[in-house]
Amino acid sequence: MFAVKYNPESQDRTALLLDIAKAHGSPTFVYDLDVISRNYRAYAEAMGEQHLICYAVKANANLDVLRHLVSLGSGFDIVSGGELMRVLRAGGDAGKVVFSGVGKTDQEIRFALGARIKCFNVESESELRRISMLAVEEGRVANISLRINPDVDAGTHPYISTGLKENKFGIPMEEARGLYALAGELHNLKVVGVDCHIGSQLTDLGPFNDALERVLALVDALQTDGIKLQHIDMGGGLGIAYNAERLPSKAAYIGIFRERIEALGMQLIIEPGRSLVAECGSLISEVICIKDTQGKRFVVADTAMNDNLRPALYGAEHRISVLQSQCREQPQLCDLVGPVCETADTLAKKIPLAVEEGDLLLMHDVGAYGFAMSSNYNARPRAAEVVIKGDEFSLARRRETFADMVACENMYWNQ
Repeated sequence: MFAVKYNPESQDRTALLLDIAKAHGSPTFVYDLDVISRNYRAYAEAMGEQHLICYAVKANANLDVLRHLVSLGSGFDIVSGGELMRVLRAGGDAGKVVFSGVGKTDQEIRFALGARIKCFNVESESELRRISMLAVEEGRVANISLRINPDVDAGTHPYISTGLKENKFGIPMEEARGLYALAGELHNLKVVGVDCHIGSQLTDLGPFNDALERVLALVDALQTDGIKLQHIDMGGGLGIAYNAERLPSKAAYIGIFRERIEALGMQLIIEPGRSLVAECGSLISEVICIKDTQGKRFVVADTAMNDNLRPALYGAEHRISVLQSQCREQPQLCDLVGPVCETADTLAKKIPLAVEEGDLLLMHDVGAYGFAMSSNYNARPRAAEVVIKGDEFSLARRRETFADMVACENMYWNQ
């Protein structure tokens, strides 16, 4: 059996993970809450108490994960009414919630107004006018910031780039001053900030600095227009080391923003997601069969693209470890694949594995955009979720059953 180092700074967790596999089967997502604490505190220590960390709920919306972040003092960045519901269910403070996204519905806006969230990150003139109209109808005042598209190339996968003119997100810089002026004229709106997000999984700090320069230039221009803002939200985007990348520290990332924003007497907000939770997560899977063809070996696991879409969607490469094996052969190069009826259902290519059918594998760094993007494709039930704290574990979400998958469906037919 190969010992698995659960994360770079922890003790060996093999025995605990095997206990989880025995208790809850596979595939099962496992989240170490202590890793989340470590990552959150690295941000918090660099930020200072006057600034605000708003965790990007879309990365992992598990209620135990959210509740743990609430206990650490986190705010939240949401992109739907459902995410707001989950934050509130976990005990989160609506006054520390920012609402992003290009397509907020009337129902979602009313829900957020009633909850008294901290701020709407507005992404279009249409949305600005609609929030004003709904705020008047609800008898509320909506705090708003405009999400600016700074046209900065983050150099990431095109699917996770958000700061270029060609992307759907944000308001073009050249239109921002006019929309801020309009916001000041519309009823029941209070302009409180500016928001910017340029992409995800950034491993270079240069694009963040470029984005800040453009946002600060806008803040200066707005001051000449008599518009004074309370906060600058620089979004998220800091990456993690899925393989062997060298990454800037969280302190270095915050250091780009903090001093210059404090000099303006403004609050800094950040919206980290992946860099808080990705490393906390592992996915336990079992080897179903080994298929040898001419010159190629396929190891087929019970984990598939419906459990973790990232390899199929982004070409993501996750570290794979052997959690438990009776195989005594030398490792062989193989493709690790799932049972889904798609060639794209390939979890890893050309990796060395020494395994037999029934052995257990571990996919690392799946705490972000793993379960959150999972589905029932091929009518496969979604995996279980387990949380670890210290040396104890607890079932956070049971494995779905077939009954769960059809519970919302009705059948009508003619006899």
